[in-house]
Amino acid sequence: MTSDAEPHDHSGQADHGGHATHEGHHDQHHGHGHGDGGGHSGHGDHAAVFRGRFWWSLVLSVPVVATSHMVAGWLGYMVPDVLTWVPPVLGTVVFGYGGWPFLSGAVTELRVRQPGMMTLVAMAISVAFVASLASTFGLAGMALDFWWELVLLIVIMLLGHWLEMRALGQASGALEALAALLPDTAERIGSDGETAEVAIAALRPGDTVLVRSGGRVPADGTVSDGAAAMDESMITGESRTVTRAAGDHVVAGTVATDSALRVRVDAVGDDTTLAGIQRLVAEAQASRSRAQALADRAAALLFWFALGAGLLTFAVWTLMGDLTDAVTRTVTVLVIACPHALGLAIPLVIAISTGMSARAGILVKDRLALERMRVVDAVLFDKTGTLTKGSPAVADVAAAEGEDGDRVLALAGAVESDSEHPLAKAVVRAAREKGALPRAAEFRSLTGRGVHAVVDGATVHVGGPALLAALDLAEPAALEERTREWRDRGSTVLHVVRDGTVVGALALADEVRPESARAVRELQEHGVRVAMVTGDARSVADSVAARLGLDEVFAEVLPDEKDGVVRDLQERGDVVAMVGDGVNDAPALARADVGIAIGAGTDVAIESAGVVLASDDPRGVLAVRKLSVAGYRKMRQNLGWAAGYNVLSVPLAAGVLAPIGFVLPPAVGAVLMSLSTIVVALNAQLLRRVDLGPRG
Repeated sequence: MTSDAEPHDHSGQADHGGHATHEGHHDQHHGHGHGDGGGHSGHGDHAAVFRGRFWWSLVLSVPVVATSHMVAGWLGYMVPDVLTWVPPVLGTVVFGYGGWPFLSGAVTELRVRQPGMMTLVAMAISVAFVASLASTFGLAGMALDFWWELVLLIVIMLLGHWLEMRALGQASGALEALAALLPDTAERIGSDGETAEVAIAALRPGDTVLVRSGGRVPADGTVSDGAAAMDESMITGESRTVTRAAGDHVVAGTVATDSALRVRVDAVGDDTTLAGIQRLVAEAQASRSRAQALADRAAALLFWFALGAGLLTFAVWTLMGDLTDAVTRTVTVLVIACPHALGLAIPLVIAISTGMSARAGILVKDRLALERMRVVDAVLFDKTGTLTKGSPAVADVAAAEGEDGDRVLALAGAVESDSEHPLAKAVVRAAREKGALPRAAEFRSLTGRGVHAVVDGATVHVGGPALLAALDLAEPAALEERTREWRDRGSTVLHVVRDGTVVGALALADEVRPESARAVRELQEHGVRVAMVTGDARSVADSVAARLGLDEVFAEVLPDEKDGVVRDLQERGDVVAMVGDGVNDAPALARADVGIAIGAGTDVAIESAGVVLASDDPRGVLAVRKLSVAGYRKMRQNLGWAAGYNVLSVPLAAGVLAPIGFVLPPAVGAVLMSLSTIVVALNAQLLRRVDLGPRG
């Protein structure tokens, strides 16, 4: 859309004293199968589930640990015989109640043949339970007091999952947010000319509806009467309002900012443009990568390692002719192969990094998105409202020969001071920065051409090319070259006419955020290519790109094409992060490897993204990348420690050194497991030292 396509039109404002009305306006978790019965998750519900089970299990575990003969032996006290029932009874309760999410989750993972964290935990607690129960009843000659270790393992795993679910707070309401853009009711005009309020679902093609000033269009249709400046930014991404008059098409969800319209309904329900965007979002979300997260991959490998080590241990010790030792060694291997460290390594890092990001103005909704951000090699910014402020500003002023630029701006500001049009507000704001405005009288709006008023006894007009044509005036040669340059850059040009003479011109353009250039430069310094996508004209896009030093530009792009731009970049082999703030960005945000929404944007953009920037500062994208790199490094360090613990302890527990007289006692294995938990907890705390950069 060219910068001059829409005249500076304030139609309808004069009747209201110049003041228009502007009324207002899953990604399966990560393969864990959380919750009662496993399966998919509503993350808020699951946080509550794990919290409740954690606290109850913690309370019940205290007497189990206190009455354990193994713990009592370490601390030098005796457990009365009357209390020997406490560990098996309360341990069984904790196993059934606290362990249920892991047991049911394991069933879910095994059903889809993807063993992971749930399967690993379920195997460890099940083996510990069966072994302890057998030991309690004197079966198989075992003397394995694993009750205390069983309950602590369950408590710590519940704590880890509770921290993780609380930290994520993942939501999946993008489709609901899209639907919320539509009004609940519409004013349908009957054959007698009377209006009646009806539900949106009752509208049919051919109906005529009244859209009042400030109201949203209830369905796609054609304007049958009236003219209004329409805010279509949620659909097109275009920052300026667009004048729609009789015969023009309007889209459901757009807003008539200054005047009422009568609209003949052409499409309802699933046939509307908004519904089409809903389908794009659903399709893009469904096609997201289902790659398991780092902890799940580690847990899957560890599951097979533990299972193989257990079977090998049992086979070797059985062949050596000692069935009791075979069972004891195998149980020890299977229990300590699930270290507490693995259960806490990732959740602790997630909880800390989420807290850090929140303090930096970054909301992490999807941990997979944060994890993937470290490998992103292309960031695709939407222009309007992201790299730019999404509102017009005076970019330049030119005065005719013998005139003063500040005086030209002051005259324009005085005339526009009674107007509510976005361009008028930009002119007034710029003029007031230069000083006080002269008083204007007799303000009038000229439909499709501009406005005029009397200032200091002179009649002053302000408007676009249509104004000059209406007044039969031509630009002075001194101005013509300047305004041509402005148009080439995609700016909107307004002329100022005093008593029939063109005295100057103003260039208005969407204002680039002062932080944008630095954000682009720093991302490029980190090896990331930066591109921009916009529904604006090529000239506008190229002008912004040149100022910011962007690597690539996609201009005049419609909503479904934005989604396609992301897909094309991915097909090139790029890992893409999309940054946007509007409804038209939602499909692309959902399609991208990482979707980042500007917090000041629409609900649907926020819901479609995995990461949300609470501020409008695009430098937050680099902070997300820094956090991703640092957090992933800590995860790998913690998992490396957990894996190292297993590489060392499992063979010892299996008895590889038995020929030289050393066998790792189960109690020592349990102590090592607890120490590994302390190590990963302390290492995760070091993440707080990461500098996410300036946030202001």
